[in-house]
Amino acid sequence: MGEGDEESGFIRLEFAEAPADEMLQRARSFYENMDRRRTTRHFSGKEVPREMIELAIRTASTAPSGAHLQPWTFVAISDPGLKARIREAAESEERRFYEERIPDAWAEVLEPLGTDHVKEHITDAPWVVVLFRQSQRERGNGEMAPTYYSQESCGMAAGLFVAAVHNMGLATLTHTPSPMGFLREILGRPEHEHAMLLLPVGYPSDDARVPDLERKGLGDVSQFHE
Repeated sequence: MGEGDEESGFIRLEFAEAPADEMLQRARSFYENMDRRRTTRHFSGKEVPREMIELAIRTASTAPSGAHLQPWTFVAISDPGLKARIREAAESEERRFYEERIPDAWAEVLEPLGTDHVKEHITDAPWVVVLFRQSQRERGNGEMAPTYYSQESCGMAAGLFVAAVHNMGLATLTHTPSPMGFLREILGRPEHEHAMLLLPVGYPSDDARVPDLERKGLGDVSQFHE
């Protein structure tokens, strides 16, 4: 295969090797920035330009995916009326979850976080982004076929979205109302799309507070074989 063989479907990888000390500095800087990331449920109504949400979605869409099918749809909502409908439906489901369905083991770990069925972040944040996972795709002949590793692919895209939001100086929350089928209905998504995450995006409110938590250390989350 030649360097300019465009008919092959491949192009040359664009990769510029950096000096080792620069690579280490980049790694430390990025880690220190991300280590300051915190999830909050308290948002300001301060306006966030649409372009910032678009760039976060573009960044998320650079994630690797099974067979490069990119099996995700990010639905971004700023319309107050639509956000109010989503909040009403989410709180209805969450109220039943907290009152009737929550397992004791789950309630045990949620208690220190102070969460409940009230979801003011859905209407307070200027944007709400819902990540839908596509379990099927349309083939060239119009037939539907499965996607592959869609859960893993969307998980990686979600991580990049969260990182992009923090990197631009905003905050977000990974909210998973249970069950989530109402989001497909309200947002008019097809049957093969399944809501995976609801992510409010915006500036934290001036009085935003977060639990006093510590992340696990490197030794708790990794193992090296050298």
